[in-house]
Amino acid sequence: MNNFAQQTGSRPGAGSLCGDALRIGSLAIDAPAFLAPMAGVTDLAMRRLARRFGAGLAFSEMVASSDFAKGGRESLVRAMGEGVSPHAVQIAGRDPESLAETARLVEDAGADLIDINMGCPAKRVVGGAAGSALMRDPDLASRLIAAVTGAVKVPVSVKMRLGWDDASRNAPDIARRAEAEGVAMVTVHGRTRSQFYQGSADWRAIREVCEAVTIPVVANGDCRSPQDARDMLAHSGARAVMVGRAALGRPWIVGDIACFLRDGRERPSPSGQARRDAAREHLATLLDLLGPVQGLRHARKHLAAYADVAAEQGGGLDPASRRRLVESGDAGEVFALLGLLYDREPDAEAA
Repeated sequence: MNNFAQQTGSRPGAGSLCGDALRIGSLAIDAPAFLAPMAGVTDLAMRRLARRFGAGLAFSEMVASSDFAKGGRESLVRAMGEGVSPHAVQIAGRDPESLAETARLVEDAGADLIDINMGCPAKRVVGGAAGSALMRDPDLASRLIAAVTGAVKVPVSVKMRLGWDDASRNAPDIARRAEAEGVAMVTVHGRTRSQFYQGSADWRAIREVCEAVTIPVVANGDCRSPQDARDMLAHSGARAVMVGRAALGRPWIVGDIACFLRDGRERPSPSGQARRDAAREHLATLLDLLGPVQGLRHARKHLAAYADVAAEQGGGLDPASRRRLVESGDAGEVFALLGLLYDREPDAEAA
């Protein structure tokens, strides 16, 4: 049990909304809510925090097979997993041999689970016939999956969308193919590629995938709260949920959702001090990994999100200070501003 669960008195099992304990191949997963792989967001620091706050899994940013095999610094950093266990790495590509080699390298570097990206809708990824473009070529998708599962001993999962567009919602078929090739889990984002992130995720459509396979299915798309997660499971029949953009600025929310699904009750929010410490640790880790210039640049989206969430909860900074927080090139100033971020929150003195 993680430290936060001990502090809040959480206990697995009682009032569970998510059924039996979840296994992904040989892996036993202790919570039914996962942090989604997100480019530029799920860096090592974000994953460490999410896992510490109780996320069952925290997936890495997408690692492109073409870059990783060449030893590209950015890809190597994306695949790092020190302090994150289980260590889940998402890989992407369209060449079976190259993707299999990347999977072997990632496994050798310590990955406990390898996820194949078949859901990214970004034009730069789809333009290279990877990501969600693979849903237009189920035979190639099957060859890629077979190459990866045949190359590694750790469990392999696949993340996909409902299909390329409404005329080709083929997620159930691809999920069946994936299971036949040895995949241990499938995650489905409840939108087609043509939707990008527009409209609402169709949680009910994910049920067709659940009915097509015997391996665990994870529902993804528009999970912003414990109540959303409860409804996602009820509508989709999935075994777990995956949280994406809602975790930006609040790495604790995946653990909040996991606790609710596991125990059937909401746990107290982290104190202002706990959130302050998390934001500072996030920044410190990025500076250590990427250096003072690139680290601050990468951190800006996180810093802006921490500030916005703090403002929603009664804290935050005045407009001029918030601007300095996300624009300053002085790490010392940014740390000082993070120290002020939660001072106006109701629990700041008690924290």
